[in-house]
Amino acid sequence: MYIIPNVLTILRLLLVPVIVWLMIEQKMTTAFVLFVIAGVTDGLDGFLAKRFDWSTELGAWLDPAADKALLVSIYVTLGLFGTIPAWLVILVVSRDMLIVGGILLSLMMENPVRMKPLPISKINTAGQILLAAFVLADTGLQLGLGNIVNILILIVAASTILSALAYLYGWFKHMVPNQ
Repeated sequence: MYIIPNVLTILRLLLVPVIVWLMIEQKMTTAFVLFVIAGVTDGLDGFLAKRFDWSTELGAWLDPAADKALLVSIYVTLGLFGTIPAWLVILVVSRDMLIVGGILLSLMMENPVRMKPLPISKINTAGQILLAAFVLADTGLQLGLGNIVNILILIVAASTILSALAYLYGWFKHMVPNQ
């Protein structure tokens, strides 16, 4: 049974190119539905892993990778279409690159840092998911959610900056102790 959460995570990874393709083909309603399904698989794999102690090392690596692949792909695609501001796409992707770069640098310096999700990071991820969902739903279903989308853009921007600063602070504290 340990395999079920990993299969759900792999399903989410496989949905990424399909969702992006649907967005490129301007099939936003279908992209929105698959995005919601991807979100459900994310919640379900996490629930199963924790509730039944079906966590695996593979899942610990795959789950955040699937989340990042999904969100970064959608943000870049929405940014290319001008559906969300380019500066927000750059901010979101740069934060993720900062975190991955910090982990890789700490490994190369033989002082590995283990990054665990911070509360602000969880808020940031939730905001990113909500923004993507609202933009896809609004674009596909013409719901007139412009004001909500604008508020979510500000929330995502602020939480992305705060999250990046929090991770950077933790990384420096780990890499340069007693400073």
